[in-house]
Amino acid sequence: MQGVIGSGARPPAPTLEMVAREANVSRATVSRVVNGSPKVSPEVVRVVNEAIAKLNYVPNRAARSLASRTSGAIALVVPEDTTRFFGDPYFAAIVQGITRRLDVSEYLLNLLLSTSDPTRKTLRYLRSGVVDGALVVSHHEGDHSLHEAAHEMPMVFGGRPPNITDDDIFVDVDNIEGGMTATERLLAIGRRRVGTITGPLDMPAAVDRLEGYRRAVATAGLPDDAVETADFSVAGAVDATRRLLDRAPDLDGLFVASDLMATGALSVLRERGRRVPEDIAVVGYDDSPAATSSAIPLTTVHQPSEEMGYLMADLLLRLLAGEDVPHRNIMATRLVRRASA
Repeated sequence: MQGVIGSGARPPAPTLEMVAREANVSRATVSRVVNGSPKVSPEVVRVVNEAIAKLNYVPNRAARSLASRTSGAIALVVPEDTTRFFGDPYFAAIVQGITRRLDVSEYLLNLLLSTSDPTRKTLRYLRSGVVDGALVVSHHEGDHSLHEAAHEMPMVFGGRPPNITDDDIFVDVDNIEGGMTATERLLAIGRRRVGTITGPLDMPAAVDRLEGYRRAVATAGLPDDAVETADFSVAGAVDATRRLLDRAPDLDGLFVASDLMATGALSVLRERGRRVPEDIAVVGYDDSPAATSSAIPLTTVHQPSEEMGYLMADLLLRLLAGEDVPHRNIMATRLVRRASA
């Protein structure tokens, strides 16, 4: 448990980052000192311990357990419900990459799905010392507690977290560029009334893909008002596509922010008698199995989801070994052309 400083109004408890700033060393160096690593020079150990004493920093239980033993477990935290997690091929690819990296380590993976109560149960679990670090995928803007936990234990985010700080470590793609690539494909084949189905706008990936769409149509001198928001599910995309076609019946191009949602959009276009790609061209995002299993193979923006999972796990393992790692890890996307556009 964190120590309490002073009386009356309580100042914030000292964190690993505060110790690092006081000692003028990296967060990883402080972690190595706290964990008793032999890789730190005696002079650096002295400086860090002086900073710890000055700030009255008390490592949490997870950090203390690392000094004497490791749990041998890593948490994968997904703030989504089971339907979305098990129904979206994006998560399967991420987990495949994570497990491929952990298979050659001594660590096991614990899965935590935490839609309803990430603040209490999940945070208590992460702080209990039963895992040595955490991977967080599908982070939403309101998940402040998970962001705070990154200051207390080694953590790597899949996707840029909302309200990012200099200390956050994440793996992502350039979703603005990806959204532009998708929309530019539609424009390049002559489409002039182009709309988009976005993901939930409390997620940076959805916001950035929407921004990419808007930049592309603005550059072409076209309106960017044909936008509907969904939730990265098939059902959500079905509803959003119906709303969009009702108010923009002249739509001839559609960028959908995930392949899974694009399958829902295709079903609505079929029920409305709109031919793909003759009447309306469609571009998805992810290049997941949904893109090739749909009735019309999807042109899509490929993001290397499995490789992203692998890199997330690799970065976390390196953190646990006391290494310094790059904080912003951006991987490339590319357009994959198929029949839909």
